[in-house]
Amino acid sequence: MDVGAPEALILLVVVTLLFGAKKLPELARGSGRALRIFKEELNGSDEAAPATPRSATPRES
Repeated sequence: MDVGAPEALILLVVVTLLFGAKKLPELARGSGRALRIFKEELNGSDEAAPATPRSATPRES
């Protein structure tokens, strides 16, 4: 099933009416995070997790 421009526009209008324009960025951000976590869990890779940054100063011996 292909979703074209008219269908996407109708969906955007319905979502805007349901949640309000102020909540849309928060909703999109949360959906993106959930999708990213879901994909990481499906792949089973922990490599996508951000590494802790190392200190920029070299160690002295």
